[in-house]
This record gives sequence, structure tokens and C-alpha cells, in this order.
Amino acid sequence: MTARTTTSGAAIRGFRTGDGPPLVEAWRRSAPADPVTPDRFRSLVLLDANFDPQGLRVAVDGGRVVGAAYAVRRLTPMTGTDLEPEQGWIPFFFVDPAARGRGLGRRLLTDALDWLHGHGRTRVDFSSYTPNYLLPGLDTETYPEAAGLLGSLGFRTLYEAAAMDLSLVGYRLPAEVACRVDELTARGYRFATPSDDDLVELVALAGNHFNPDWARAIRECLAAGTPLDRIVVVRSPSGRLVGWAMHAAYESVDERFGPFGVLEEMRGTGLGKVLLHLVLQRMRARGAHSAWFLWTGERSPAGHLYRKAGFTTTRVFRVLRREAAR
Repeated sequence: MTARTTTSGAAIRGFRTGDGPPLVEAWRRSAPADPVTPDRFRSLVLLDANFDPQGLRVAVDGGRVVGAAYAVRRLTPMTGTDLEPEQGWIPFFFVDPAARGRGLGRRLLTDALDWLHGHGRTRVDFSSYTPNYLLPGLDTETYPEAAGLLGSLGFRTLYEAAAMDLSLVGYRLPAEVACRVDELTARGYRFATPSDDDLVELVALAGNHFNPDWARAIRECLAAGTPLDRIVVVRSPSGRLVGWAMHAAYESVDERFGPFGVLEEMRGTGLGKVLLHLVLQRMRARGAHSAWFLWTGERSPAGHLYRKAGFTTTRVFRVLRREAAR
């Protein structure tokens, strides 16, 4: 794709060697509520197996990076052999404050959408790209101008994702949870740190019953050296692994909780509440001052469980989609 000149005088082109440092700095100026570091940009974008330099559309004005829009499509399947041939994503876009008001954001997004359409992508989601999303969706309260622009380009809200936080200062395992652990243990349930051999069953549970991205996150964090004691698993009286909770799975951030799941047929037993609090107890023992995560449904069973544990919603993200004719 050739470089184009926008109404702002900037040229839009694909990513080139040397763009990384100025792009990260422009990102920080443009989105101070969600800055990125060079190492996170490297890990989540440049080293992504699906990264295509031409998909990262960079706006340059007078030799200075003033904006970017990242378009990505699957080059490697998330699971099995499915490359999701109609699906594309725009995980992020930004325009330097000094370059706003002249149509550059619209031109960047249009350019990114055209690139995806040129690769056969007729359905585009904003921000909810796995495995390497930076945010689940658009925080419209923080970025109202971006919400207006995306809406004008045909993006509509699919659903909302809530980010939640809990202060762990002074946290103690609730007495009723300790009692429930004793009751369940007496009935034959076993809560423990997984062994190496348990991981085969854990990854299968996460991938087959919950989300393939959760299975990937567990595999990759443990392969990268995350200690097993960041995970608590539970086995039923029959010996089947039926749930787990963990922290530090994403980018080795100790205070980030999840992923977390209990088989649907085991819900109502209190296993989810117990697993949540056993991990919070471990996090506090490691000196964590808070627990947080980026993505749950506020009205989902998990959302209700988190609120009962004291988590509060700190941000709400809209997952957006644009459908286009071929």
C-alpha cells in the first residue's frame, strides 16, 4: 500500500524499522490514561504471531510520528485450524493532540479498514483482539471523541466488559469461606497447588469448557516461569479437576487476577467463592495491595461473585463491531 497524504498534511504508511520508539512516545502523548512501554509494545504488537507491518498504519508529518491505527487478522489460528477469514480487528488507534481536528483520525481508521477489507475481512471488532489485546474495548467515558468517530464509521456496541478492582490492604480470608473449605474438604473435595501432571487436565479444562485464550495464557505464563503456586485447583470427590483460580497469568503482573473458572454443573456449591478467596489470600501473602482484572460481565454470575467479594467496577469498556458488505 502506498503512502497517502491526509488533509492534515501527514502521510500514512505501514510500519518501518525505527518507528517503534517515536510511536510509543506519540501513544503516551495521545492516550495518557493508557500509556504503553516499549517492552509491552514489543511483546503485544511486534512479536505477535499475527503482526503484519503493513497492518500497522503510521501517520508521519514532517518526519514526526503523529498517529497510528493497528489492523490485524489471523495468520495463525487461535485454536485448531480456524483462521477466521472474515474477521479482523483494530486493537488501537490514536492521534497526537497537536495533530487533531483535521481529520487524521478518520483517515487512519479508514486506511486500516481498507487494509483489512483488502484481505477479505468484512467484520471488524474494535479492541477485543486475542491473544494480545491491550484493552477489552473502548472506554467511552475516557475517550468520547473516539466513540463518536468509531460510531460515525459504522461501529456498534456488541456488549460491555467491566474492569474491577479490590483493595487487599487488611484482607483476611472470610470466616464463612474458611468454614466452607472445611465442609467441602470433609465431603472429599481437594484444593491444592497443581502439580506438573495436573497441568494437562487444567489446560484442557480451560480450553474446552471456557476459552481457548485462557488455555493459551496458562500454558504461556507457566512456560515463561510463572510459579505453580499462583494457581489453586479443585478436584471433586471423584477425582475430576472441576475448577481453578489464579493470578499473574498475564504479563507476569502479580496483582492481576484470573483467569478463573468452575464447571457449570458444579456451580452453586460455593467452589467459585472458595477458589476466588484462596487466591486472594495468596496474593495478599505475597504483598499485593490490590487485585484487579479487565474483563467480566457486570451482570454475569462471575460479576455477581466478584461484587460480593468486595470488587468494584473501575472502568467499563464497549466491545464494538463493524459489519461491511463484500
